[in-house]
Amino acid sequence: MRDLFSGVYAGKKVLVTGHTGFKGAWLALWLRELGAEVIGYALEPPTKPSFFTAVGLDKAVTSVLGDVRDEDRLLSVFRELEPEFVFHLAAQPLVRLSYQEPQLTYATNVMGTVNVLDVVRKTKSVWAAVIVTSDKCYENKEWVYGYREIDPMGGYDPYSSSKGCAELVVAAYTRSFFNPQKYPDHQVTIASARAGNVIGGGDWGADRLVPDCVRALSRGEAVTIRHPNAVRPWQHILEPLSGYLWLAARMHTQGPEFSGAWNFGPDEEDSLTVREIVESAVSLWGRGTYRVDGAVQPHEAGLLKLDCSKARRFLQWKPGYSVYRAVEKTIEWYKLFYNEPEASQEEMHKFSVEQIEEYVHLAREKRILWATAGVPTRMSNNQIRPSPE
Repeated sequence: MRDLFSGVYAGKKVLVTGHTGFKGAWLALWLRELGAEVIGYALEPPTKPSFFTAVGLDKAVTSVLGDVRDEDRLLSVFRELEPEFVFHLAAQPLVRLSYQEPQLTYATNVMGTVNVLDVVRKTKSVWAAVIVTSDKCYENKEWVYGYREIDPMGGYDPYSSSKGCAELVVAAYTRSFFNPQKYPDHQVTIASARAGNVIGGGDWGADRLVPDCVRALSRGEAVTIRHPNAVRPWQHILEPLSGYLWLAARMHTQGPEFSGAWNFGPDEEDSLTVREIVESAVSLWGRGTYRVDGAVQPHEAGLLKLDCSKARRFLQWKPGYSVYRAVEKTIEWYKLFYNEPEASQEEMHKFSVEQIEEYVHLAREKRILWATAGVPTRMSNNQIRPSPE
């Protein structure tokens, strides 16, 4: 697997903020399989159970407990461990919690991003940094077409607004300190990545659709859904992660050509309603029912789609799974976890790696560029900065 993504991660130091969270933990696991020396910086796992603990990831990576709001702590870790790649995923990720804790949401999602970028600015080892935000960063007018990277930032609720603000921070830091036109002076490439609604095994976040489903189904209870007709761009966790990894790899080999904002989402036909996702999950579980909660709910968008033509054209990235395949792989993971209560961390770790390998195999069959060998680069070896001594 180490030949994936042009083989750029093997032997490299990669720092992942938020590595104890759902997406960050899957990313850290995949990076380990790519041969990277993974450094995680995050708070304790946000849920019990969690993917991080279920697969024993604390034994596989250098795990540093810290808050992205603490710039001094963050800077000391960067200077001590000297990462070459940075993936920033630490965040307050929940819309409903942002209504309850708006100040925490802005402090983490906006100032946390400021701190990460400022630390990158002060650290000589970093080559490339991918700042992960959200598809909800756009000013969502619930149009039928997908939002492009050049569309305005916005956000109705504190969470969505905070992600729009984070994107503005990335753009300002890029222009001010990491300007692509001055790349020979600073030799750092910055990009942001926006993904749709991600599903996959090991997510136990509160007020999230699939975790709510598996919690209820595992207890023999009816699944409660709040917005049955809301349409979202659903995708398996490995889809956007492959995009982040391929993006950073191209940033490493071709520098500022790949700076800027990037959408990573499913094909348009995979934007399904909440009801359709729940019905699919219940069917795959093999038993269960659902009900609609008629209570008044905080505002959430009814329609949101991404236009990912930029990633398809310039990165030759595209999804490997249909949405139904994504739900199937997700439920497979949870069924193993819940149906085998004695399953060890080693067994869950092995199964998760097998899911990555299966996804890679499919990508190779479809000849998706990141999974093919021998991808040419324009930058010769003597143009790529050596690892810090």
